[in-house]
Amino acid sequence: MAPTLAQEISRVKVYTNGRAAAYAACPEWVARPTGRESGPVDLNVDAPRSGLSGPPGDPSRDWDWEDPEALAARMAEFSAELAECGSIEVAAENLPHTAADFAALGLDGIEFAAFRTRHPRGLGSDITAMHHGNSRTEFGRVYRIDGSALFTMLDVARPLPFADAAVDWVYAEHLIEHIPLPVAVGWLREVRRVLRPGGVLRLTTPDLARYIAGYADPAGGFFARHRRRLRLMRVGPPMPERPAFMLNQIFYHYGHRWIYDEAELRHVLGEAGFAADRMRRCSFQQGARTDLAELDTVFRNDETIYLEATAD
Repeated sequence: MAPTLAQEISRVKVYTNGRAAAYAACPEWVARPTGRESGPVDLNVDAPRSGLSGPPGDPSRDWDWEDPEALAARMAEFSAELAECGSIEVAAENLPHTAADFAALGLDGIEFAAFRTRHPRGLGSDITAMHHGNSRTEFGRVYRIDGSALFTMLDVARPLPFADAAVDWVYAEHLIEHIPLPVAVGWLREVRRVLRPGGVLRLTTPDLARYIAGYADPAGGFFARHRRRLRLMRVGPPMPERPAFMLNQIFYHYGHRWIYDEAELRHVLGEAGFAADRMRRCSFQQGARTDLAELDTVFRNDETIYLEATAD
Protein backbone atom coordinates (compact mmCIF):
# COMPACT_ATOMS: atom_id res chain seq x y z
CA MET A 1 0.00 0.00 0.00
CA ALA A 2 1.33 3.44 -0.88
CA PRO A 3 2.15 5.66 2.08
CA THR A 4 -0.50 8.20 2.96
CA LEU A 5 0.16 11.91 2.85
CA ALA A 6 0.18 11.93 6.64
CA GLN A 7 2.95 9.34 6.72
CA GLU A 8 5.10 11.22 4.25
CA ILE A 9 4.98 14.68 5.82
CA SER A 10 7.73 15.08 8.41
CA ARG A 11 5.99 17.83 10.33
CA VAL A 12 3.00 19.88 9.29
CA LYS A 13 1.54 22.15 11.92
CA VAL A 14 -2.12 23.08 11.84
CA TYR A 15 -3.37 25.70 14.28
CA THR A 16 -6.88 26.36 15.46
CA ASN A 17 -7.44 29.57 17.41
CA GLY A 18 -3.71 30.01 17.78
CA ARG A 19 -3.05 26.53 19.16
CA ALA A 20 -0.75 23.91 17.64
CA ALA A 21 -1.09 20.34 16.46
CA ALA A 22 2.35 19.06 15.51
CA TYR A 23 2.39 16.27 12.95
CA ALA A 24 5.43 14.10 13.46
CA ALA A 25 4.94 10.87 11.49
CA CYS A 26 7.53 10.51 8.76
CA PRO A 27 9.46 7.88 6.80
CA GLU A 28 12.73 6.69 8.28
CA TRP A 29 14.93 8.43 5.72
CA VAL A 30 13.38 11.81 6.58
CA ALA A 31 13.28 11.20 10.32
CA ARG A 32 16.97 10.38 10.50
CA PRO A 33 18.77 12.71 8.10
CA THR A 34 22.42 12.13 7.30
CA GLY A 35 23.27 15.71 6.40
CA ARG A 36 22.92 14.97 2.69
CA GLU A 37 19.71 15.03 0.72
CA SER A 38 19.89 11.36 -0.03
CA GLY A 39 17.58 8.42 0.35
CA PRO A 40 14.72 6.89 -1.57
CA VAL A 41 13.83 10.29 -3.09
CA ASP A 42 16.09 13.11 -4.26
CA LEU A 43 14.37 16.28 -3.08
CA ASN A 44 16.04 18.45 -5.70
CA VAL A 45 14.99 16.74 -8.92
CA ASP A 46 11.93 17.37 -11.03
CA ALA A 47 8.72 15.71 -9.92
CA PRO A 48 5.90 14.57 -12.16
CA ARG A 49 3.22 17.17 -12.62
CA SER A 50 -0.42 16.52 -11.93
CA GLY A 51 -3.70 18.41 -11.90
CA LEU A 52 -5.49 20.03 -9.01
CA SER A 53 -7.19 16.78 -8.05
CA GLY A 54 -5.58 13.38 -8.38
CA PRO A 55 -7.22 10.05 -9.13
CA PRO A 56 -9.43 8.30 -6.56
CA GLY A 57 -7.32 7.37 -3.56
CA ASP A 58 -4.75 10.10 -4.20
CA PRO A 59 -4.21 12.04 -0.92
CA SER A 60 -4.08 15.27 -2.93
CA ARG A 61 -7.51 14.76 -4.46
CA ASP A 62 -9.71 17.86 -3.99
CA TRP A 63 -6.78 19.75 -2.46
CA ASP A 64 -6.95 23.39 -3.55
CA TRP A 65 -3.87 25.48 -2.75
CA GLU A 66 -5.76 28.67 -3.59
CA ASP A 67 -8.40 28.24 -0.88
CA PRO A 68 -6.56 28.62 2.47
CA GLU A 69 -9.62 28.07 4.67
CA ALA A 70 -10.70 24.90 2.92
CA LEU A 71 -7.13 23.65 2.85
CA ALA A 72 -6.74 24.24 6.58
CA ALA A 73 -9.84 22.14 7.20
CA ARG A 74 -8.54 19.41 4.88
CA MET A 75 -5.16 19.32 6.61
CA ALA A 76 -6.85 19.19 10.01
CA GLU A 77 -8.42 15.89 8.96
CA PHE A 78 -4.99 14.32 9.18
CA SER A 79 -4.38 15.36 12.78
CA ALA A 80 -6.20 12.42 14.37
CA GLU A 81 -4.19 9.94 12.30
CA LEU A 82 -0.90 11.66 13.07
CA ALA A 83 -1.61 11.81 16.80
CA GLU A 84 -2.40 8.12 16.88
CA CYS A 85 0.24 5.78 18.24
CA GLY A 86 0.74 2.08 18.84
CA SER A 87 0.84 2.24 22.63
CA ILE A 88 0.62 4.72 25.50
CA GLU A 89 2.08 4.04 28.92
CA VAL A 90 2.26 6.40 31.88
CA ALA A 91 5.97 6.92 32.57
CA ALA A 92 5.47 9.41 35.41
CA GLU A 93 2.30 10.50 37.21
CA ASN A 94 3.73 13.99 37.65
CA LEU A 95 5.79 16.22 35.41
CA PRO A 96 9.48 16.62 36.17
CA HIS A 97 10.05 19.96 37.86
CA THR A 98 13.72 20.35 38.71
CA ALA A 99 16.88 19.34 36.88
CA ALA A 100 17.10 16.36 39.24
CA ASP A 101 13.57 15.29 38.28
CA PHE A 102 14.47 15.43 34.60
CA ALA A 103 17.65 13.43 35.23
CA ALA A 104 15.68 10.78 37.13
CA LEU A 105 13.69 10.17 33.93
CA GLY A 106 16.84 10.11 31.80
CA LEU A 107 16.04 13.54 30.35
CA ASP A 108 17.96 16.79 29.95
CA GLY A 109 15.95 18.80 27.42
CA ILE A 110 12.61 19.51 25.73
CA GLU A 111 11.53 19.42 22.11
CA PHE A 112 8.40 21.45 21.43
CA ALA A 113 5.82 20.51 18.79
CA ALA A 114 7.08 16.93 18.66
CA PHE A 115 5.00 13.83 19.27
CA ARG A 116 8.08 11.62 19.14
CA THR A 117 11.36 13.41 19.66
CA ARG A 118 14.38 11.61 18.23
CA HIS A 119 16.66 12.96 20.94
CA PRO A 120 17.50 10.08 23.32
CA ARG A 121 17.33 12.40 26.36
CA GLY A 122 14.53 14.62 25.11
CA LEU A 123 10.98 15.11 26.31
CA GLY A 124 8.67 15.52 23.32
CA SER A 125 5.73 17.86 23.78
CA ASP A 126 2.67 19.27 22.06
CA ILE A 127 -0.71 20.73 22.97
CA THR A 128 -2.45 17.97 20.99
CA ALA A 129 -3.25 14.75 22.81
CA MET A 130 -1.84 11.51 21.46
CA HIS A 131 -4.21 8.58 21.46
CA HIS A 132 -4.42 4.82 21.08
CA GLY A 133 -7.82 3.20 21.12
CA ASN A 134 -9.65 4.69 24.10
CA SER A 135 -6.44 5.90 25.75
CA ARG A 136 -5.45 9.56 25.43
CA THR A 137 -2.65 11.60 26.91
CA GLU A 138 -3.54 14.30 29.42
CA PHE A 139 -1.84 17.39 30.79
CA GLY A 140 0.33 16.88 33.86
CA ARG A 141 1.73 13.42 33.12
CA VAL A 142 4.67 11.99 31.20
CA TYR A 143 3.92 9.18 28.77
CA ARG A 144 6.01 6.58 26.99
CA ILE A 145 4.86 6.42 23.38
CA ASP A 146 5.25 3.21 21.40
CA GLY A 147 7.55 1.83 24.09
CA SER A 148 10.28 4.42 23.63
CA ALA A 149 9.79 8.19 23.23
CA LEU A 150 8.70 10.23 26.25
CA PHE A 151 5.93 12.76 25.68
CA THR A 152 3.92 15.30 27.62
CA MET A 153 1.31 17.90 26.74
CA LEU A 154 2.39 21.54 26.97
CA ASP A 155 0.72 24.79 25.93
CA VAL A 156 3.26 27.38 24.79
CA ALA A 157 0.75 30.15 25.56
CA ARG A 158 0.98 29.34 29.29
CA PRO A 159 3.88 29.42 31.79
CA LEU A 160 5.99 26.28 31.57
CA PRO A 161 5.46 23.99 34.59
CA PHE A 162 9.19 23.59 35.27
CA ALA A 163 11.64 25.09 37.72
CA ASP A 164 14.28 27.66 36.80
CA ALA A 165 17.40 26.13 35.21
CA ALA A 166 15.72 22.73 34.82
CA VAL A 167 17.04 21.70 31.38
CA ASP A 168 20.20 21.86 29.27
CA TRP A 169 18.53 22.46 25.91
CA VAL A 170 15.32 23.31 24.08
CA TYR A 171 14.58 22.60 20.42
CA ALA A 172 11.65 23.87 18.35
CA GLU A 173 11.41 23.23 14.61
CA HIS A 174 8.91 25.35 12.66
CA LEU A 175 6.81 26.20 15.69
CA ILE A 176 7.34 29.90 16.33
CA GLU A 177 5.73 31.02 13.06
CA HIS A 178 2.44 29.48 14.21
CA ILE A 179 1.91 31.61 17.30
CA PRO A 180 1.11 35.32 17.65
CA LEU A 181 4.07 37.58 18.32
CA PRO A 182 3.23 38.36 21.99
CA VAL A 183 2.76 34.64 22.69
CA ALA A 184 6.10 33.92 21.04
CA VAL A 185 7.89 36.44 23.27
CA GLY A 186 6.21 35.04 26.39
CA TRP A 187 7.09 31.47 25.43
CA LEU A 188 10.74 32.40 24.72
CA ARG A 189 10.93 34.19 28.08
CA GLU A 190 9.79 30.97 29.74
CA VAL A 191 12.29 28.94 27.70
CA ARG A 192 15.09 31.23 28.89
CA ARG A 193 13.92 30.77 32.48
CA VAL A 194 13.93 26.96 32.39
CA LEU A 195 17.32 26.74 30.62
CA ARG A 196 20.32 26.41 32.89
CA PRO A 197 23.09 29.02 32.44
CA GLY A 198 24.89 27.95 29.28
CA GLY A 199 21.86 26.01 28.06
CA VAL A 200 21.08 26.17 24.34
CA LEU A 201 17.88 27.01 22.50
CA ARG A 202 17.74 26.07 18.80
CA LEU A 203 14.95 27.61 16.73
CA THR A 204 14.13 26.90 13.10
CA THR A 205 11.48 28.64 11.01
CA PRO A 206 10.77 29.61 7.40
CA ASP A 207 13.11 32.44 6.39
CA LEU A 208 11.21 35.49 5.15
CA ALA A 209 14.36 36.79 3.46
CA ARG A 210 14.52 33.70 1.24
CA TYR A 211 10.92 34.16 0.17
CA ILE A 212 11.40 37.85 -0.58
CA ALA A 213 14.54 37.07 -2.59
CA GLY A 214 12.65 34.30 -4.37
CA TYR A 215 9.87 36.68 -5.30
CA ALA A 216 12.39 39.19 -6.69
CA ASP A 217 14.30 36.55 -8.69
CA PRO A 218 13.19 36.66 -12.36
CA ALA A 219 14.44 33.09 -12.83
CA GLY A 220 12.25 31.85 -9.98
CA GLY A 221 14.85 29.30 -8.89
CA PHE A 222 13.99 29.03 -5.19
CA PHE A 223 10.25 28.88 -5.76
CA ALA A 224 10.63 26.22 -8.46
CA ARG A 225 12.84 24.06 -6.26
CA HIS A 226 10.47 24.43 -3.32
CA ARG A 227 7.45 23.43 -5.42
CA ARG A 228 9.29 20.33 -6.66
CA ARG A 229 10.29 19.40 -3.13
CA LEU A 230 6.71 19.61 -1.84
CA ARG A 231 5.45 17.57 -4.76
CA LEU A 232 8.04 14.85 -4.22
CA MET A 233 6.90 14.68 -0.58
CA ARG A 234 3.34 14.34 -1.95
CA VAL A 235 2.22 17.47 -0.11
CA GLY A 236 -0.78 18.09 -2.31
CA PRO A 237 -0.81 18.69 -6.06
CA PRO A 238 1.74 21.06 -7.64
CA MET A 239 1.55 24.58 -6.27
CA PRO A 240 0.63 27.42 -8.63
CA GLU A 241 3.75 28.88 -10.21
CA ARG A 242 2.82 32.56 -9.79
CA PRO A 243 5.43 34.40 -7.70
CA ALA A 244 2.75 36.33 -5.80
CA PHE A 245 1.07 33.06 -4.81
CA MET A 246 4.37 31.56 -3.65
CA LEU A 247 4.99 34.59 -1.44
CA ASN A 248 1.45 34.75 -0.06
CA GLN A 249 1.20 31.06 0.80
CA ILE A 250 3.92 31.29 3.44
CA PHE A 251 1.79 33.87 5.26
CA TYR A 252 -1.68 32.39 4.78
CA HIS A 253 -1.28 28.60 4.70
CA TYR A 254 -0.46 26.14 7.50
CA GLY A 255 -1.90 28.36 10.23
CA HIS A 256 1.08 30.71 10.10
CA ARG A 257 0.74 33.80 12.31
CA TRP A 258 4.10 35.61 11.99
CA ILE A 259 6.96 35.04 9.54
CA TYR A 260 10.53 35.83 10.57
CA ASP A 261 13.82 36.83 9.10
CA GLU A 262 17.04 36.80 11.11
CA ALA A 263 16.54 40.32 12.46
CA GLU A 264 12.99 39.56 13.61
CA LEU A 265 14.09 36.37 15.36
CA ARG A 266 16.86 38.28 17.11
CA HIS A 267 14.30 40.89 18.12
CA VAL A 268 11.93 38.44 19.83
CA LEU A 269 14.83 36.64 21.50
CA GLY A 270 16.08 39.95 22.81
CA GLU A 271 12.59 40.85 24.06
CA ALA A 272 12.61 37.52 25.92
CA GLY A 273 15.88 38.40 27.65
CA PHE A 274 18.50 36.58 25.59
CA ALA A 275 21.68 38.63 25.13
CA ALA A 276 22.47 39.73 21.57
CA ASP A 277 26.04 38.44 21.81
CA ARG A 278 24.74 34.98 22.79
CA MET A 279 22.71 34.53 19.60
CA ARG A 280 24.17 33.00 16.44
CA ARG A 281 22.90 32.00 13.05
CA CYS A 282 23.68 28.40 12.14
CA SER A 283 23.43 26.12 9.13
CA PHE A 284 21.39 22.98 8.57
CA GLN A 285 22.56 20.32 11.06
CA GLN A 286 25.38 22.56 12.26
CA GLY A 287 25.41 24.24 15.66
CA ALA A 288 26.82 24.49 19.15
CA ARG A 289 25.43 21.04 20.04
CA THR A 290 25.56 18.28 17.46
CA ASP A 291 22.74 16.40 19.17
CA LEU A 292 20.39 19.34 18.68
CA ALA A 293 21.50 20.19 15.14
CA GLU A 294 20.89 16.59 14.07
CA LEU A 295 17.21 17.03 14.91
CA ASP A 296 16.86 19.31 11.84
CA THR A 297 14.77 17.54 9.20
CA VAL A 298 16.02 17.34 5.63
CA PHE A 299 12.94 18.32 3.70
CA ARG A 300 12.67 21.71 5.41
CA ASN A 301 16.22 22.89 4.86
CA ASP A 302 15.64 24.77 1.60
CA GLU A 303 13.40 27.39 3.24
CA THR A 304 14.66 27.43 6.82
CA ILE A 305 16.64 29.81 8.97
CA TYR A 306 18.47 28.26 11.95
CA LEU A 307 19.20 30.40 15.01
CA GLU A 308 20.57 29.44 18.40
CA ALA A 309 20.67 31.37 21.66
CA THR A 310 22.54 30.55 24.86
CA ALA A 311 21.07 31.38 28.26
CA ASP A 312 23.10 33.49 30.69
